Amino acid sequence: MAYDFRLPDIGEGVAEGEVVEWFVKEGDSIKEDGPLVSVLTDKANVEIPSPKAGRIARIHAKVGEKVKVGGLLVTIDTGSGPAPSAPGPSSASRPVPPVASPTPPTGGDRGPAAGATTTPPTDTSARVLASPYLRRLAAEKGTDLRTIRGTGPGGRITEADLGAATSGSQSPGATSSPALPPPPPTPSASPSVRPSMGSLDTPQRVPIRGIRRAIADHMSLSTHTAAHFTYVEEVDVSELILLRDRMAKHVEKQGVKLSYLPFFVKAVVAGLRAHPRLNATMDDATSELVLHTTFNIGIATAAPDGLIVPVVHDAQTKSVLQLSREIAELAEKGRAGKLTRPEMTGGTFTITSLGALGGVLATPILNYPEVGILGVHKIQRRPVYRPDGTIGPADLMNLSVSLDHRVIDGIEGAQFLATVKSYLEDPHQMFAEMA
Repeated sequence: MAYDFRLPDIGEGVAEGEVVEWFVKEGDSIKEDGPLVSVLTDKANVEIPSPKAGRIARIHAKVGEKVKVGGLLVTIDTGSGPAPSAPGPSSASRPVPPVASPTPPTGGDRGPAAGATTTPPTDTSARVLASPYLRRLAAEKGTDLRTIRGTGPGGRITEADLGAATSGSQSPGATSSPALPPPPPTPSASPSVRPSMGSLDTPQRVPIRGIRRAIADHMSLSTHTAAHFTYVEEVDVSELILLRDRMAKHVEKQGVKLSYLPFFVKAVVAGLRAHPRLNATMDDATSELVLHTTFNIGIATAAPDGLIVPVVHDAQTKSVLQLSREIAELAEKGRAGKLTRPEMTGGTFTITSLGALGGVLATPILNYPEVGILGVHKIQRRPVYRPDGTIGPADLMNLSVSLDHRVIDGIEGAQFLATVKSYLEDPHQMFAEMA
């Protein structure tokens, strides 16, 4: 019997999802609740299990395709009736193979290159042990992970295993087959000299999919909607460095490494309290600036698939230790692709930092519909003139704030950054106000 499975409602406000990865192919058997497909919504990957046991009769949405909630994803033959022959075009239109003992792909199939360590899949419904990053990488390279023997713990496929399979090299422990001798050279009628043409260009096309495409769409929306302007200020963080070094000894006893980010979060919250129009999001549908009463600070974080922005909710209620621990946990979950939708949404202002690689200056792009984003740049020790006329060393850095000029004027942005600067240059204010 044919069962048409449609994209379910997988979160409040979610209208569509992008197919990131299929864990099955047409003709595969699958168990009920077995891994079926990974779908991206609002930069969060959601793994959807199969609602039925049976055979995959037809896949209707290819990788990279966006499907509306209620849109047809896959047809499953549950075995209690004839397999379907759905009319119309399909994104996976090759004929459904008969159910048989699977064999390793050959010829034009999407399998690993010759010489890689492979094993025929014995249970097509069993999930391969591999990270989401490797799954996407394998999909881009056209490699079936089920044909690769993992050398990691518990048979997990490592990046080296995937590299060996796609390059045709032999994985550790594999049994090598005798190499065929190279064919004899073809005699030439007369020797000729070929002119040097230089190296041949062999470009590689990389599909823009998943989180990378979500980032591309979001950045395009932001730059084409908001009227960006950037204001820059130099900050002397000498006192902040001393305070951070003293506090680190106590915080690290709790098993948390103390960075500068928690202090920037606290300084930003102080700036937003003083200038609440920056703690806002723009509703372009109603032409309204939505002012928020809580301070949900997004922290731009590098992940294998691109930049993500997990959110520290209610930052105004948290201590330096709590902020440090939560920022570290969110970053770790982000790099592992395990962030939930609530952890990725609801931000009211964003901080972006590259740490020691922060550079001298940047003009961050707004995390639309937010109206403000702070860029944190590297700290450098330089000589400065003191108020008493002497010259001495100081730890200096630049902060750059990008704002939506449609609703935030330059003077308001300058005043906000001046407040942030005052808290970073005299960081004890952050704690004096809590007394």
